[in-house]
Amino acid sequence: MLRGHRHAARLTLERLAEASGVSARTLSDMERGRSRGPQQRTVTALADALALEGAARAELLDLARDGRLRGHWTRPSGLCELPGAVPDFTGRAAELVWMSELVYAESAPGVGVVGLVTGAAGLGKTTFAVRAAHAVRPSFPEGVYFLDLLGMSQRPVTADEALRHVLRALGVGDQDIPAATEGRASLYRSVLRDRRVLVVLDNAASEEQVRPLLPAGGAGRAMITTRRLLAGLEGVRRLVLGPLPLPEATHLLTGIIGERAATDEESDLTRLAELCGGLPLALRIIGNRLASRPGWAAGELAARLADEERRLDQLTAGDLKIANAFGMSYEQLAAPARALFRRLAAVPGPDVDADLAAVAGRMPVKETWDALDDLGLLQDSTAGRYRFHDLVRLFARERLREEESPARRAELADRVTAWLLRTATLAGRWFEPGYGRPDRPDPELPSLASEEEAERWLRANVDNWLGAMRAAAARGRYAPVLDCAESMHWFSDRWAHGPHWREVFTLGAEAAAALGDLAQQAAQLNYLAWVHWVPSRDPRAVLRYAREALELAERGGATAQIAWSHQYAAGAARLLGRPGEAIASASRAAETFRALGDMDSYVQSLASIGNSLREEGRYTEALRQFRTALAVIDDEEPRMAPTVVAHCRPLGLIRIGQCLGHLGRRPEAIAALTAAIASLDAQRLTGFRLAEGLETLGALLADEGRTDGSRRAYARAAEVFAEVGDTEAADRCRPLSAQP
Repeated sequence: MLRGHRHAARLTLERLAEASGVSARTLSDMERGRSRGPQQRTVTALADALALEGAARAELLDLARDGRLRGHWTRPSGLCELPGAVPDFTGRAAELVWMSELVYAESAPGVGVVGLVTGAAGLGKTTFAVRAAHAVRPSFPEGVYFLDLLGMSQRPVTADEALRHVLRALGVGDQDIPAATEGRASLYRSVLRDRRVLVVLDNAASEEQVRPLLPAGGAGRAMITTRRLLAGLEGVRRLVLGPLPLPEATHLLTGIIGERAATDEESDLTRLAELCGGLPLALRIIGNRLASRPGWAAGELAARLADEERRLDQLTAGDLKIANAFGMSYEQLAAPARALFRRLAAVPGPDVDADLAAVAGRMPVKETWDALDDLGLLQDSTAGRYRFHDLVRLFARERLREEESPARRAELADRVTAWLLRTATLAGRWFEPGYGRPDRPDPELPSLASEEEAERWLRANVDNWLGAMRAAAARGRYAPVLDCAESMHWFSDRWAHGPHWREVFTLGAEAAAALGDLAQQAAQLNYLAWVHWVPSRDPRAVLRYAREALELAERGGATAQIAWSHQYAAGAARLLGRPGEAIASASRAAETFRALGDMDSYVQSLASIGNSLREEGRYTEALRQFRTALAVIDDEEPRMAPTVVAHCRPLGLIRIGQCLGHLGRRPEAIAALTAAIASLDAQRLTGFRLAEGLETLGALLADEGRTDGSRRAYARAAEVFAEVGDTEAADRCRPLSAQP
C-alpha cells in the first residue's frame, strides 16, 4: 500500500524520505515487507508527507497497527524450544499413529484436544513425546512448544509459573501477562484457540498442575506425559506406554551400540534386551555401557545381569541409573503408598488386584484402590489388576529389605501366602462335589459368589497361588499345600490344558508324603496320572503314576484311590493299544465305585469302558455303555453332584454322537453333538473335548451336504485345538473349514 501511494504521488524513495524524515532504507524495508509493523509516529509522518486524508490515511495507519500486533505475537527465540529427538529412536509405530490422529481429532465445542501419555519410570515417555512432536511439527506452522513440569522433583513447576513460561514463548510480553493464575489461564486459552500450535507438557505432577494449561477448543493442541494416571482429567485421549516388544528392544539396543553390534552374538544382544524387560531407559544404559567399553562382550554383561541380586547395580552408565529413576517416583509417594509398593514385592506372581494388595499392605480395600492409582511405578494389566515390571519388582524388593525388619518381612510373607492358599482352596472347592458355595463365607477372603467368579479368580491369580504353594512347601507348611492341591481336582478338568497342573499335584503329593498321609499321597499321584493322560498323552507316565498310587492306596486301605488307580491304568492301556486290559481295569474301577455308592466316579468308569469299546470299533457295545452312563446322569432321583452332572453330561453326549456317526445314524449323531456343544458353551467350558466334538460334527455335517455348518464347525474346532496347544489337530481342521 505504501508503494502504491508513493507511486501515485510520483515520489522516489529519496524524495519521500526527505519529505517525511524517515530514512530511505526504512522505507525500502517497509515496501519489501521486511518491516510489517512500523511505529505509529513513523506511519503518521509518512501519511503527512503523502498528504493522505480520510479513509486512505486510516487504512494505512490500521495496517501498520495490525503489523505491530502480529509482531507482538512473534515467539521469542529459545523459549520452550522442543528438544532434539534421539537418532536411534525405535518402534512405537502404533503410538505414533495415535499421535498423528490427535493432530486432526475433532472435539465438541469448547472442548480442547489433549493427549495424555502415561507409563512407569524408564518407559521413554519423554523420548516418545519429543519424537512424536517432531513428526507432527509440519501440522503446527505456528509452533511446537515444550515445557518440563519437573513432576518428579522436590519442587514441581507451579501452574502459575508454567503459564508464564508458555505465554512468553507464545510471544506475550512480560508486561502483558496477568498477575493472577486465572487471568493467565484465560489469556493462554484465547491464544491457543486461534493458533495452530502444539504444547508438550512433560513430566506432569498432578491434575491441578496441568488443568490451567489445557486448551478449551480451537486449533491448539496439548500433549501431557506423566508417571501418574491423572484420572481426574476429563475428556483427554489416553495412551499408556508399555515396554518394547523383544524384537524392537533388541533393535534399539543394536542401534545404540552402533558398529560394534557386528562383533557381538545376536543371541547375546537378544538376551540383554530380554533382561532389560523392554524398558527403554535400561536398554540405553546397557547400550551406553557397551558402546563406551569396546573390550566388553555382550554375553559377559548378560551373565552379570542374570544375577537378580546385582541387576539394578549393573544398570548404571554415567549419570544414568535405573534405580534413580524408580527412586524419584518412590520418594514422591505418600508414606502409606510407599509401604504398599515395597510390600507388594512379597506377592509371588507378577500382578495383583486390590484384594491381594490390601492383604500385603494391611490396608482397607478402598484405601488400597486409591494407593494403587497413585503408584506410577506399576503398570495396568487387565481390568482391575496392576503389574510390576521385572526391574521395578527388584527395586521394590530392595526397598523392602532396606526399610522393613526381617521379622516384619517374614510376617508379611506368611500373611500373603496363607491368604492366597485359603482363597485358592475356597475357589477350587466351588467345583468339588460336596462343597460349592460356603455356608459361612470368610470375611477376610474375597467374595466368590459363583462358579464363574471362582474360576475367574483362579485363572487370574494362578501365578500367585501357585507361588504361595511353593513358598509354603519350602517352609514346611504342608497341610495348607495339600488342601489347596486337593481342592483343584475337579477344577483342573475345566482347565485341562493349563501348564501348571503337574507342579500343583507334585507339590500335593510331596506334602502328603511329608504328612504321612498314604491315602492323600495316592490321590495326588492319581491326579498326576491324569495330568499325563489329559492332554499330554504320555501313557507310560500315566501307568507309572497309577501303579505308584495303587501301591500306596492298598497300603493305606484307601478303596476309592485303588479304584481310581485302576481307572487311570485303564486309560494308559487304551492309549498303549491294549483295549482288553483297558476294559478289565475300567470294569474293576466301576465295580468298586458302584459298591462305594460313588456315582460321580462310576459314570466316568462306564465312559472309560465305552471309549475302549469305541476304539476297538465295537460301536454298538460302546453306545450301550455311554447310554447307561447317561441314564445314571439323568436319573430322576439324582445320585450325582450337580457340578459333576454338568461336566459329564455333554461329554457323554459327544461320545454317543461319535458312536452314532460310526453306525451311520447321522441325524441322531448331529443332534447329540449339537446338544453337547451347546451345553459346554452355556458353561463356558472349552478344551480338547469340545474341539473333538466340533471336529466330529464338522465331518457329519459335510457327509449330510450341510457345507456351511460343516465349515463353521471345523473353523471353531481349529481355534479350540490351537488354544489347547494341539497344532497338529488345528492344522488338520483348518483346511476343512475352507472346503468348497
